[in-house]
Amino acid sequence: MGSSRRRVVITGAGCVTPVGNDVASTWQALLDGKSGAGPITRFDATGFKVRFACEAKGFDVTQYMDRKEAKRSDLYTQFAMAASVQAMQDAGFGDKTGYTPERTGVIIGSGIGGIATFEEQCRICERDGPNRISPFFIPMFIGDIAAGVVSMRFGAKGPNYATQSACATSAHAIGDAFRMIVYGDADVIIAGGSEAAVSPVSIGGFGNMQALSTRNESPETASRPFDQTRDGFVLGEGAGSVVLEEYEHAKARGANIYCEVVGYGATGDAYHLTGQPEDHEGLQRAMRRALEDGGLTPADIQYINAHGTSTPLNDPNEIRAIKKVFGPHATGLNVSSTKSATGHMLGAAGAVEAIFTAMAIRHGIIPPTINLTTPDPECDLDCTAVVPVKREVHAALSNSSGFGGHNVSIALRRVIG
Repeated sequence: MGSSRRRVVITGAGCVTPVGNDVASTWQALLDGKSGAGPITRFDATGFKVRFACEAKGFDVTQYMDRKEAKRSDLYTQFAMAASVQAMQDAGFGDKTGYTPERTGVIIGSGIGGIATFEEQCRICERDGPNRISPFFIPMFIGDIAAGVVSMRFGAKGPNYATQSACATSAHAIGDAFRMIVYGDADVIIAGGSEAAVSPVSIGGFGNMQALSTRNESPETASRPFDQTRDGFVLGEGAGSVVLEEYEHAKARGANIYCEVVGYGATGDAYHLTGQPEDHEGLQRAMRRALEDGGLTPADIQYINAHGTSTPLNDPNEIRAIKKVFGPHATGLNVSSTKSATGHMLGAAGAVEAIFTAMAIRHGIIPPTINLTTPDPECDLDCTAVVPVKREVHAALSNSSGFGGHNVSIALRRVIG
């Protein structure tokens, strides 16, 4: 699109993560190298192959929903509401003024939705019969309901739906929201994702497909992207939401701007249910498209927040993809995977990691890849091991991929002009 297209900026951010219940505490925990992993408390994991996860801690839903509403909401919806309320407050919209409802949208997705509610109601059905299934079961577990309830909270009557593309879900949500504002379909959109999948079936299913780390004796060191000893990802939970806003709209009201969203690349691998082609050609195309869309060259980028799952296949594939796209400039990049601290938050990961990328631009600090103590020779870029790095970040990419072959890259940049 031409240079006259509508510009889009991030003016608010909110999150619930395994290392903090808002952006400030989460960001500080990342810089301090804290891990969100620990023994599972949501259920009795005795007998499971994997008995640990990155759970959200100390989350108080009553700060964001009344008890009656919370009781009728799955945890993933509660997380989404918390992140979205934080983001709207951060953007200066907490009093529900300053935006036009018909020009304000909500795009919030979930990779799995209310799976804990689904499991609970299945048990009730089997034990007590179908007449005991909760009348709130369907709206509690379906994957679009978080977007719906957030729109109701803020009276947002613009575009409203959920994305679902596994671990690329909330990156797609942000990309779609960006495009809708560019095209003039809205002026403000709350975009993000939420996940609350620390449940018996999820842990058992991911564990049986050998996707999860089995470091039960040392959970805090289990998520170790780019490390030679990595053995799988650690399941995380939480939510991330950003307020995307048309630049002139934001400027006119004196909004606090984190950065500009300038590019969006979305591709498919058309290759395998859970794997990737060597050198991750699909992710290469997503990154190239994000750069092109943003009017950026590889030399303009200082930082990439990698998908970086800590799985044997993904990490070297992603590094090779980065090297293919960036060529000689790749050795001058800082790459990091914040999943080392938060675990893999599935459908929430893309939004949370986009927030971290925006914070890196704002503060000039690259968050580290903790637990990276024995770098894999195949992951031979600067993966920002163990400690944060002070560096001016003018432009950055946030990468996401998902089961099914979904790839997203989002390009963020300091606001110019």
